[in-house]
Amino acid sequence: MKKVLVLGAGLVSRPLVQYLLDVEGYSVTVASRTVSKAEVLVGKHPRGTALPLNVTDAAKLSGLVADHDLTISLLPYIHHVMVAKLCLQFGKHLVTTSYVSDPMKALDGEARKKGVLFLNEIGLDPGIDHMSAMKIIHAAQKAGGEIAGFSSYCGGLPAPEANDNPFGYKFSWSPKAVLMAGGNAAKCLRDGKVHDIPGPELFDNYWPVHIEGQPEFDGYPNRNSMPYRELYGIDSTKTMFRGTLRYKGWCATLRKMVQLGIVNDNPRNDLAGLSFAQLTGKLIGKPGSTAIKKDTAKFLGLDESSFIISNLEWLGLFGNDPLPAGNSVMDVIAARMLSLMSYRPNERDMIVLHHEFNISYPKRRERMTSTLVDYGIPGGDSAMARTVSLPAAIGTRLILDGRIRLTGVHAPVVPEVYEPVLAELERLEIKCVEKSFPA
Repeated sequence: MKKVLVLGAGLVSRPLVQYLLDVEGYSVTVASRTVSKAEVLVGKHPRGTALPLNVTDAAKLSGLVADHDLTISLLPYIHHVMVAKLCLQFGKHLVTTSYVSDPMKALDGEARKKGVLFLNEIGLDPGIDHMSAMKIIHAAQKAGGEIAGFSSYCGGLPAPEANDNPFGYKFSWSPKAVLMAGGNAAKCLRDGKVHDIPGPELFDNYWPVHIEGQPEFDGYPNRNSMPYRELYGIDSTKTMFRGTLRYKGWCATLRKMVQLGIVNDNPRNDLAGLSFAQLTGKLIGKPGSTAIKKDTAKFLGLDESSFIISNLEWLGLFGNDPLPAGNSVMDVIAARMLSLMSYRPNERDMIVLHHEFNISYPKRRERMTSTLVDYGIPGGDSAMARTVSLPAAIGTRLILDGRIRLTGVHAPVVPEVYEPVLAELERLEIKCVEKSFPA
């Protein structure tokens, strides 16, 4: 019996747990702070176990890691290195869907010595984006081509029929994480020029993105794209860009929310007892304003009839509803957005992942695209849950079945990983459609 430990029972966990429980000869233990969530995931399966776990309980966590062949950490990324060090101590493999942090990277040498694999970035973005890109990059290079430009966009969005609020967004993962990402600095290379974008200016940099068969999106940079030139083996490319997709209007609205001070997680002790209008008054420097909508529009440099002001009004920022509990402005706004922008029963979400390649061959140039569109299952798993957790589940199975023999700290950018993972995803009807055009 191969024993898998899953840490965390959040929104994306179910497809992973179910996939592994469907594999004969596998047992799965799900450990979560809220054990009821873990119990829902394993149900009454004879090879599934649900346990309560606070990750700060070092003794219990150590015992669980030691007792399993591989640990999948679906915890917040800040806990991954702690879990990785326990895996090193007991000589166990580790899988995460998170970016490889510098502290994780620093464990590479010791992991190789121990003969264990720490496979990170095996989700959607990062994950399927890496694997689908590397499939094309390696094929082009094998045919004598050089990648002259690479752009990639990914977005988790409501399916068109569920896109019924003015923000054009609903939450299939943590609302606070979505807001925090809106304050991330970014860096990319476009047409040979490096662009450094400070976090507060992120939403000053967005543009229309056209994908065949889809409505027009807005795209904006996602973190630092520059290291991926080396990771993907395309150092000479003139464009290296990784971005996020949203429906039109999101970026313009978030730009003004950043200006308003909403993307701010600094603790505050002056929020208790306030209404949303009173909070907005504090943010614009006019506590007690009796014309809060007008004053906010003036503060933001907008006409009071602007669709952005209308969006903020829809969110309730000018109303008298009391603030939900929270330690920061971001906490209370995230809670408000979640209350208004959650998926209703039987609504579908949608994942759109789109790559564009400019490839130079000795006697010709080619433009290629690779596009994944996946929809959630009404009443079942979301597209976000499927595309994030199934690659991790497949990677886990490949490691434990001996089909991936790498050691050390890795992302899924080598054929040994991406070829079988993409093949299994295609069997599960998660597939990128590739097209080529003369350039």
